[in-house]
Amino acid sequence: MDRLAAMEAFIRVVDAGSFSAAAKQMRVGQPAISKTIAQLEERLGVRLLLRSTRGLTPTEAGRAFYERAKRSLEEVEEAEHAARGAATALSGRLRVGAPVTFTRLMVIPRLGAFLAAHPALDIDIVLDDRPIDLIEEGIDVALRMGQLPDSGLAARKIGECRRLVIGTPGYFAAQGLPRAPVDLLSHQVVIHELRGSGRSAWTFRRGEEQAPIVVGGRLRISAAEGVRESVLAGLGLAIASEWMFAGELASGAVVSALDDWQLPPVGLWAVFPTGRQAGAKARAFADFVERLLAGGGCVQSSPDSFAALPSRPTE
Repeated sequence: MDRLAAMEAFIRVVDAGSFSAAAKQMRVGQPAISKTIAQLEERLGVRLLLRSTRGLTPTEAGRAFYERAKRSLEEVEEAEHAARGAATALSGRLRVGAPVTFTRLMVIPRLGAFLAAHPALDIDIVLDDRPIDLIEEGIDVALRMGQLPDSGLAARKIGECRRLVIGTPGYFAAQGLPRAPVDLLSHQVVIHELRGSGRSAWTFRRGEEQAPIVVGGRLRISAAEGVRESVLAGLGLAIASEWMFAGELASGAVVSALDDWQLPPVGLWAVFPTGRQAGAKARAFADFVERLLAGGGCVQSSPDSFAALPSRPTE
């Protein structure tokens, strides 16, 4: 049995969700694919796929084998490209996990340049604000923001973005412009509610001076899209990353307040399911996003800013 061919067949089956779809992609008969997977399971001595009327689902062993087999094939491709003198050429499929609003505003409008630079590369972008399981979803690289939970993965910090107090000119004209952090207590704050707290604690800094404050609001929203639309509708102000309103800040549709105070920046990370041994496609996409950040109130980080994430999850 050709090991690489069997790996490729298994990866195609998992990605396509069926033997017939994988066989069509590989231009072979379905019985040949079924036989290859059966031989692979027999050789490994484990069940890789669970078969049911609803389709195919990788077992735990199957998911682990899928991830490592996929990485092995990518390394073979990279070795072939290097031997041909084409190490920068990327091909195949790249699956990216990314938050909805950041991707809509910052990545997709500029994605054409990346696609043009790599015409043999296909990209699947899975938009989800939740920290999805990278291995289960077959994600090669994910973009995540803020403080990362422990997860057993590895992450590369690719940038930091400023946080601002943001509202529309109409809102501030009606409610008054805050002059100090304590003034936020009398304002309607649209809270980006991620963990159901309903309140948000911040520490503003100005030189050596610190001003801790806990703000509350009548409106709590679980997605950044809703926070944006609420602010633009004049329902309140928000403490948000500058990139969320970069266009509106430039046009004057929103303005920032308390600009002489600083808030902790929010980090942007590229997260890889297999640590530092990320494939060339995943690394290239992370590099591409890193270069985009300077235009949205963000600063780039060193390409070597890796953080190993422990395997024990935290609350």
